[in-house]
Amino acid sequence: MKGIFISFEGIDGAGKSTHVEHLAQVFRDQGRTVTLTREPGGTPLAEQLRELVLNAPMDAMTEALLVFAARRDHVQQVIRPALARGDVVLCDRFTDASFAYQGAGRGFDLEMLATLEHWVQGRAAGADGAAQPLLQPDLTIWFDLPAAIAAQRLAGARVPDKFESQPLAFFEKVANGYARRLEADPVRFARINAHQTPEAVWRDVDSAVRARGVL
Repeated sequence: MKGIFISFEGIDGAGKSTHVEHLAQVFRDQGRTVTLTREPGGTPLAEQLRELVLNAPMDAMTEALLVFAARRDHVQQVIRPALARGDVVLCDRFTDASFAYQGAGRGFDLEMLATLEHWVQGRAAGADGAAQPLLQPDLTIWFDLPAAIAAQRLAGARVPDKFESQPLAFFEKVANGYARRLEADPVRFARINAHQTPEAVWRDVDSAVRARGVL
């Protein structure tokens, strides 16, 4: 079977993690092998970098470089091998998050992020001289939720990391960053209204995945 790569995106508090697990079980019930992973993270090295990114103070460039360093290890060690095996790869966040959080949220240069994206997710020409295409998800499910609602959901839920403790204006910028990514690649994205009951959100997720013909 051909590998399938699906990423899940959204601001903190959008509720995507529950639906990642649910979708993983649906694929398993259909006999597919699922690689369930996350970013930053997914490998021992990337998980160490995740702790730094989420908790240590740093400027936007350092943050972006660490995120893409973690992504490079993740892509090489987990995602590409899993897709080559024919797995379904479900990833809680991928590169769209970098454009939303470091780009729109932190104000880091979008052209530099695009350069890092091609360095990390591309591949040099093979023996036949043909370059491999840029690795992108086959489907990106964006859980779109108003920042104020997300903040209410997160309030008191746990000790916040440095992103979760950002002011409301930051998350509004992040949401706008996701919207711009959707506008640039509407075929890849499925926008989900996350301001619904969990059951209604799941129905929309299920419909979006089935519409792509992968269930």
